[in-house]
Amino acid sequence: MIVLIANLGSTSFKGKLFDMPAERLLAVSAADRIGQAQSNWSVTVCDQTRKGTCDLADHAAAIELHLEQMIQLRAIETVEDVQAIGFKAVHGGPIKTPVRVDDQVLETMHQFTHFAPAHNPPYIAAMEAFRETLPEAPQVAAFETAFHQTIPLARQVYGIPYEWTEMGLRRYGFHGASHCSITARMAQVAPDVKKLISCHLGGSCSISAIQDGQSVANSFGLTAQSGVFHNNRVGDFDVFAILGLTKAGLDLDTVFSRLSKEGGLLGISGVSQDLRDIEDAAANGNDRARLAVDAFVESCRHYVGAYMAVLNGAEAIVFTGGIGQHSESIRAAICADMDYAGIELDHQSNISVSGDGDERIEAPASRSQIWVIPSNEELIVARQTFEVLAA
Repeated sequence: MIVLIANLGSTSFKGKLFDMPAERLLAVSAADRIGQAQSNWSVTVCDQTRKGTCDLADHAAAIELHLEQMIQLRAIETVEDVQAIGFKAVHGGPIKTPVRVDDQVLETMHQFTHFAPAHNPPYIAAMEAFRETLPEAPQVAAFETAFHQTIPLARQVYGIPYEWTEMGLRRYGFHGASHCSITARMAQVAPDVKKLISCHLGGSCSISAIQDGQSVANSFGLTAQSGVFHNNRVGDFDVFAILGLTKAGLDLDTVFSRLSKEGGLLGISGVSQDLRDIEDAAANGNDRARLAVDAFVESCRHYVGAYMAVLNGAEAIVFTGGIGQHSESIRAAICADMDYAGIELDHQSNISVSGDGDERIEAPASRSQIWVIPSNEELIVARQTFEVLAA
């Protein structure tokens, strides 16, 4: 079965084409800065890579471009060769397991759009577009919340009237495919590690505490707007501040739109939602850009420290995602002054990280292993897609 896995971040697209169940990788594609001028894209088939820059208005445009390139590079002959599509979907509310996409699933995703405004709409649009382009190919949605079903209830509930909890207002946790991938990979490269902290840092960010292969805490809450702040999303925020904003004359739609689109790195820096641009501005003396970088590091350190308490110490810390794999300065800043917890980075190893493989970067004296590992979210979703359709 030829399965296309679509992984849609808020400003990125990653796609992998698999021959399942052999798990043979046929093509890899990626794009970032979607919705911004000069999006970067690439497609690799065997040892051939094409890449370039162009304006990609939305995720549908990115998917269309990558399918065209896969045909030209002969990974497939026509789009009809794609026999199934798997989605690393975000918020399906009560849907707890990977499911075949049908009208009911789409309706549920619509209902939870206000909890995932940056993600559910592009996924719904992509699913509906594939229905037009590949009407015979079944689709499977693997929701990011599924991996976190093992989090103890005491870490899921908010301090709210309990009937609201019964309505479904609780901490769900997200980035499940990424944290699941890191867990599976660590079981292969470091099987003795039972307690690890997985740091997915990219366009959106989350940190998970994992014990004995199961998620026991995740920085996300009810929505993917919470926890560590993100590219343009606010992260943790005192909800009572909203009352002050409405009394200042802002309506709720404006408040929530700005919190979800103009917060985070963009909101603090005023420069960009991309950490690379912000670090460049900070290096050139922009004080708000420097504040954004420092605040981002503090947000990450807050959760790493909290999860050291949850796990009673971590045997390993893993960095993944675009920032986690490629920003040596962020890794160094997060791990700084944590020798009390047995975390000590080897700075030369950190500088030498390629970001393309499994690399250890702790100092010899460190009691905790420190890894940089690319997550393979698409393979996790490919397995789940095949399992659902085979069943």
